[in-house]
Amino acid sequence: MNALKWLDNRIARIEGGIIIAFLWLMVILTFLQVCLRGLYTHAHLEWANAVMGYLDWSESFVRLLVLWLTFLGASLLTKENRHIKIDLFSSVLPADWLCIRDLILSITGALVSLIMFMACITYVRMEMAFGGSTFLSMPNWIGQLILPSGFGLILFRFLIRSLDSGIEIMKGKTG
Repeated sequence: MNALKWLDNRIARIEGGIIIAFLWLMVILTFLQVCLRGLYTHAHLEWANAVMGYLDWSESFVRLLVLWLTFLGASLLTKENRHIKIDLFSSVLPADWLCIRDLILSITGALVSLIMFMACITYVRMEMAFGGSTFLSMPNWIGQLILPSGFGLILFRFLIRSLDSGIEIMKGKTG
């Protein structure tokens, strides 16, 4: 279990670094576009329009980065147990049952993530077969790899949480 937690922490550090880099990239590209549009529209500088022509791919790229940030952030929130939860029983259940509730919720989250992971793999395979491309002639499926990757990371986090809850339940019964 310690090896899984070590791996989980390493993945989280990588995710955090990627999120920071992507956020900076999004801010820089968007700021640059806004400045160039303003220079062309209000100052009537033709060179700004020419530069915007070289950056026509950046809007699509920023939209793709939003998708990546969403999944990486969701994965980190799942690691920290701060993900969106629908929990009707916390206020009703006795404190002794909370570990069992956590186990059930974690297994359910893992099952949903597994289903989505499998569906996303099928989707990416279909995109690969279709052969469409996005900005800079990059195949669509490369940018969409975040879909199965993101759900795979979330699945991994729910599995770790399930193991933790199961261990807590076993400690409670043996200890």
